[in-house]
Amino acid sequence: MELKFVDPRALTENPDRARRSKSSPQADALLLATIKAVGIVQPPVVAPQADGGNGYVIDAGHRRVRQAIAAGLEEIAVLVIDRADDGGAMRSLAETLAHDQLNPVDQWRAIERLVALGWSEEAIALALALPVRQIRKLRLLANVLPAMLDQMARGDMPNEQQLRTIAAASVEEQKEVWKAQKPKKGDTAAWWQVANALSKTRMYARDASFGDDLRAAYGIEWAEDLFGPADEDNRYTTNVEAFLGAQQEWMTDNLPKKGAIVEVNNWGQPELPKKAERIYGKPGKGDRTGLYLDRDGKVQSVHYRMPEPKPAKGQVGPAVNDATADGDEADPVAKSRPDVTQKGQDMIGDFRTDALHEALARAPIEDEMLMALLVIAFAGRNVRVDSGANDTVFGPKRFLRHAARLVTEDGSLSFDPATVRVAARSMLIDVLSCRRGMSNSGVVARIAGQTIGADGFLANMGSEDFLVCLSRQALEAAAKEAGVQPRARVRETRAALVEQFGADETFVHPAALFSPDRNELLDLLRQGEDLDTDEAAEAADGDGRDDGAGDQELSGTGSEVELPDPADGDRPDEDETAYGIAAE
Repeated sequence: MELKFVDPRALTENPDRARRSKSSPQADALLLATIKAVGIVQPPVVAPQADGGNGYVIDAGHRRVRQAIAAGLEEIAVLVIDRADDGGAMRSLAETLAHDQLNPVDQWRAIERLVALGWSEEAIALALALPVRQIRKLRLLANVLPAMLDQMARGDMPNEQQLRTIAAASVEEQKEVWKAQKPKKGDTAAWWQVANALSKTRMYARDASFGDDLRAAYGIEWAEDLFGPADEDNRYTTNVEAFLGAQQEWMTDNLPKKGAIVEVNNWGQPELPKKAERIYGKPGKGDRTGLYLDRDGKVQSVHYRMPEPKPAKGQVGPAVNDATADGDEADPVAKSRPDVTQKGQDMIGDFRTDALHEALARAPIEDEMLMALLVIAFAGRNVRVDSGANDTVFGPKRFLRHAARLVTEDGSLSFDPATVRVAARSMLIDVLSCRRGMSNSGVVARIAGQTIGADGFLANMGSEDFLVCLSRQALEAAAKEAGVQPRARVRETRAALVEQFGADETFVHPAALFSPDRNELLDLLRQGEDLDTDEAAEAADGDGRDDGAGDQELSGTGSEVELPDPADGDRPDEDETAYGIAAE
């Protein structure tokens, strides 16, 4: 190592330096002021040119060199060291981390550079005194959308599980989700929402009972989870339907004697036949075995015992059939194979859904019926609402009580106007919310409030609890509006307002009115137009022809579409799949 004085302008920046993100103007200004006042306290580290030239390449201290040039210094002290085999990549990273923590994105770039130069993850972790898990976590960033990387470079990082979910998705999927979830400038990203939108259920090969023959028959392709535990089989597939179908067929082909395939309940527990007694110990000779799939798609077994059949009237002793009379045991009651397979049930679900969507788009529906259908739709098993009624997450069970008002004993809907109105009002109360946090419905709740005149139901805000939340300027503006003379002290002005807005007069702050914010409203309209445009383009690209979505005559926001009256008998052509309602 040698100390030399050189012209800072003659030094060459190292293209493999660890820090790539720009430093803040405030940090650069502070460093410049320090150099002007006392010079460079710690000399930059340089190494000879790799090609044997006369110049030097900066290994550490790029910012110090730049600010020395900005300060007009003709000469600075530098430490000349021998050039490393990796071009100084590890030395640059270690030195930078020691001075000022790199953001995760810059750390990842530096680590990838070291891996390309032949460093192993374990060697990098040892040299930097970091856990190997942290190195592997940072390497997940290689699969992240560049726009998300820019957000992470600002220090806004998801947790490890969220990062794994994001990195496992394709770039196209990340791009679509980021378009909807991208935060406003200066805000942090809702990474849990991004990860939730990109999450896919994984079915692991280690949980599969079927072999390669069924795997190939169902078209299952295994992918490798490179960041899973090293001592486990980390192959997986996201084709859940195919995996479960192969498992179901394996169970059918491998049923034990007296075996049956049993269904599971909403909690993933097996549903045994009526009056069956579950056996937790070793099953007896007359006990039966049920196979089922748990929530992870694993084949599980359960043993149970059926009660002895009661003797027929007038018969003495236990009831027996011909088989038992001959000494053979009775056949199991449960069927070994269902009438319709799992795949068949899936196809039935698809047929029903397509028919339902077609009917909703084309069939004549009265207003009361439409309102009743909207109410019972919220009782569906696929509905979840973060309610503002009491800050509780409501599932379908909550909305079943509203739907129950409309359903008769024979399964048909009641269209009594008064009953429908009560159910609709109750459901809207559970759904719409202006509370801040998870339950906030956003601008649509304010539009609803403005439409029904909810401003007239706002409570008196002229209380100490609310007025203490106002700034001095806002408080004095409220006092002026109410005809109260502002006092010298804020608390005195507040006390005068509290006295003014007693039982006879109500104060409502303008910010509490339901009139929607113009920017939020424009953003809602713009998103509606963007979604209509995207869906029309996707539909046209999907089958190579125009499906009619691009020719819809949209009004205002793009959400109001004039539908033909089905009563007129004017049926759309087959290649015009829907009038403003695209069946997905």
